[in-house]
Amino acid sequence: MAHPDRDRISLDRLVEETVTVYSLPFFYERLNEAINHPRSSIADIGRIITEDQGLTARILKLANSPLFGYHSRVDSITRALTIIGTQQLRDLALAASVMGIFKGIPEDLMGMTSFWKHSIACGTIARNLATSRREVNVERFFVAGMLHDLGQLVMCTAIPGTVREMLEESRDNESLHFATERRRLGFDHATVGGAILKKWKIPPNIAEPVACHHIPAKAEQFPLETSIIHLADIICQAMEFGFSGEWYVPPLATEAWDRVGIPVSMLSAIIRQSEQQLEETFAILTENG
Repeated sequence: MAHPDRDRISLDRLVEETVTVYSLPFFYERLNEAINHPRSSIADIGRIITEDQGLTARILKLANSPLFGYHSRVDSITRALTIIGTQQLRDLALAASVMGIFKGIPEDLMGMTSFWKHSIACGTIARNLATSRREVNVERFFVAGMLHDLGQLVMCTAIPGTVREMLEESRDNESLHFATERRRLGFDHATVGGAILKKWKIPPNIAEPVACHHIPAKAEQFPLETSIIHLADIICQAMEFGFSGEWYVPPLATEAWDRVGIPVSMLSAIIRQSEQQLEETFAILTENG
């Protein structure tokens, strides 16, 4: 059966229309430029972040939360930059910024509290999976996990009627939602999220795992990161941490599991640890101001 949506809704058009309405805060571009500039100091970078008081408060609370587990108190952005790292702090600033961009999505279409609960849970689990592998710079896993369903927000904003129909179709047919999207539109929310991040010039070690988290075999540059986000998302679905549009637990890609390479026996400890961190991280990132 032909779907008229395919004629009306193309991936390129969806991305173009979104980036003309929704853009990352200007301070994020300045932050990125400062971090990439060879003569920028930590003080220069800190000054840009502290211009946004709400963001400053959230980052300091995150740095002192169980997610990071530092033994001494992080009481300034300069100290946070020194301990966490400039690239990592930029990634956290990205995650916190994106949460404030998409407003006004009807609750009956996508409940935002539940959406961000799922997203933050995925980021938290992904970070803990990466930590268990002794990966460096684990914040990128947290941010990619947090933003993995960004495309869902784009679609809820741009084509709410179609999203509503697809959600109902997925539930009624007991089919995976991303498969319904692909059948109906020719692409899914993961592809949309990856394309938006690329358009916003977000580093590919975050954009590719977002784009490929349902089909990790498609990841070319960052297969490990993508595999970890894929696994974290499935754990969130199985544990029913929030809701972001998927009614059922997607199958685990065996190549992704093999690539992550952690023993099954470690999973319950990682999930327990993530549950303890989730509530506090969620509260910090969703508070106003």
